[in-house]
Amino acid sequence: MYLSHFFKKMVDKQLKTVIWIGASKKELLEFPEEVVDEVGYILYRVQNNQNHPNVKSLKGFNGVFEIVSDYQTDTYRTVYALKLSNAIFILHAFKKKSKSGIKTPKQNIDLIK
Repeated sequence: MYLSHFFKKMVDKQLKTVIWIGASKKELLEFPEEVVDEVGYILYRVQNNQNHPNVKSLKGFNGVFEIVSDYQTDTYRTVYALKLSNAIFILHAFKKKSKSGIKTPKQNIDLIK
């Protein structure tokens, strides 16, 4: 009984739509496969209104978040916006080049704007 109720709730649940802006999907698919898989899993959680420790607000932007993925010695970021609509807008995906500091490079901030 409980399992059938659980599965019915899963089927009834509406996932947020993912909308890729510009070259964001192409940028993401250029990441290592492990990073693409991790970002995909995290986006699925976001579609289900679930949190993940690798997601944080992007400072200076209201309703804009970034997924931070560390792989080997590199850091990859995928930036998305949540609007009141039932959609996730993927704005940009990039490999962080600076090895010092956590600040997002200005050129990436400009692109996100």
